[in-house]
Amino acid sequence: MNKSEIEHPNSEIIKIAVVGPESTGKSTMSAFLALHFNTVWVPEYARGYCEKLTAPPTWQDEINMFTGQLALEEEFVPQANKLLICDTTFITVKIWSDHTFGESPKEVLDELPKHPYDLYLLLNIDLPWEEDPLRDFPNMREHFMAVWYLELDALKANYVLISGTGDNRYENAVAAVNTFLSRK
Repeated sequence: MNKSEIEHPNSEIIKIAVVGPESTGKSTMSAFLALHFNTVWVPEYARGYCEKLTAPPTWQDEINMFTGQLALEEEFVPQANKLLICDTTFITVKIWSDHTFGESPKEVLDELPKHPYDLYLLLNIDLPWEEDPLRDFPNMREHFMAVWYLELDALKANYVLISGTGDNRYENAVAAVNTFLSRK
């Protein structure tokens, strides 16, 4: 181990973001990948935050979710075993803000390029919709899928579309991560 690794033991953490529209299995996939790769996963901060709201999220709530997601990821980095699996990212704040308010908080736009992930797994909308009190747009999945493509392309992100159902979906995600790791 060199001096840099001793001073910054997690500086070589590979960040993998599991992203996509509502009801595509992001949390389940994140937990599966963390178990498979013997590491931790960062839960979606916005889910817990929104569960406590008594009204639709405000502009300030979006900013709070952005800062909360960043802080939560930082909290999990020391626990990661080479890989940090992130159940969504704060790009979601941009997408929801753009949809709800017609624009995004400047803080989010300024930080997006400064917080890249090594690999994004974009989960396809080929799973059936599952009702959830925090999900709002069952009839807009195609729209939000297109938005995810645009956002990832705008960031010049390294991403792989993950499709399939059941074990096949998990196998496709593991294969995508393994392919990425083999090229590192």
